[in-house]
Amino acid sequence: MGLFYNCLIKKIMDNKQKTGSADRTRINIHEGYELDYWSAKFGVSKEKLKAVVETVGTSASTVEDYLKK
Repeated sequence: MGLFYNCLIKKIMDNKQKTGSADRTRINIHEGYELDYWSAKFGVSKEKLKAVVETVGTSASTVEDYLKK
């Protein structure tokens, strides 16, 4: 993903006032609490989660599908 796109996603996801489906369906690897949550949910290390997100993108369902393979 391009740097601009990643910055845009981070900016959107970091708005703590806006919670909803976007926050539940995307993984922000730049937030420690999200790394903790998603790595525990998927049962993988934080490093593995970061690598997968960089490979397939920030969609939680896409990451989950990738990890099931």
